[in-house]
Amino acid sequence: MTGHDLLRDKVVVVTAAAGAGIGSAVARRASEEGARVVVSDRHEYRLKAIAAELDAVAIPCDVTSEEQVQALIDETVATLGPIDVMINNAGLGGTRSVLDMTDDEWSHVLDVTLNGTFRCTRAVLRQMVAQGGGGAVVNNASVVGWRAQEGQAHYAAAKAGVMALTRCAAMDVAQHGIRVNAVSPSLAMHPHLAKVTSEELLAELTSREAFGRAAEPWEVANVMIFLASDLASYLTGEVISVSSQHP
Repeated sequence: MTGHDLLRDKVVVVTAAAGAGIGSAVARRASEEGARVVVSDRHEYRLKAIAAELDAVAIPCDVTSEEQVQALIDETVATLGPIDVMINNAGLGGTRSVLDMTDDEWSHVLDVTLNGTFRCTRAVLRQMVAQGGGGAVVNNASVVGWRAQEGQAHYAAAKAGVMALTRCAAMDVAQHGIRVNAVSPSLAMHPHLAKVTSEELLAELTSREAFGRAAEPWEVANVMIFLASDLASYLTGEVISVSSQHP
C-alpha cells in the first residue's frame, strides 16, 4: 500500500506483531507511513521474520511480565530515541462456556489481554510524560466488549476492560498532550483465527457482517494508523468500531 508520510520519522512500537494478524498488518502500515518501527512479540522466530521484512527493530516481550514490558520501553528509547506511538495489540482469546471455565482459563485471558494492555500503557505513558509529553497510544479492543457472544465471557470482559482503561487513561494524561484511543474490530480474518475457530462459527459471524465478509487485517490497521497520526489530533478516550456488523 502506498503511504502518505502520516508517521514520518516517528518511533512506533507494536506489540504482538509477529504472524499474519492485525499486529503485523499495523507494523507494515506504520513502516509504509515512514515510521521507525519496533516490533515485539513473545514468538522470537516469527518476530525476527517480520523485523527483517520491514527493516524494523525486534524486541521480544511477554506482556504478562512487567519486567519485560519495561525492558521493551527502555530498549526502544536506547535504540531509536523517544517513543511517539505505542500500539497495544497483544491479546488472547478462546471459546469456553462460563459453566465449564476454570479460574486459570479466566485469569490467563485477562492477564494477557487486559493486564498486558495496562502494563504496556502504563510503561509507555510514563515514558511519554518523562519525554515532555505528546504522543499517542492505540489499543486493540473488540466488539465483544459491547456485544454478547456465546463462550466469550473471559475475552469479552477483558476487551470491555481495555475500552474502560482507554477512556480513563486518556483523561489521566490529557494535560500532557498524550492521546489514548482504541479500535474495536468485529471480525478480521487471519490464519490463527481460522485455526482456533470452527467453520460453523466463522460462517455465522460472517453472516452478521453487512458486507458479507470479514475485514482484512490491513483494514483494521488503517484505522489504527489514523488514530496514531496527527490527523486524529483532537481524538482521545475514544473507541472506534471497525465493523460492518448489523443487528
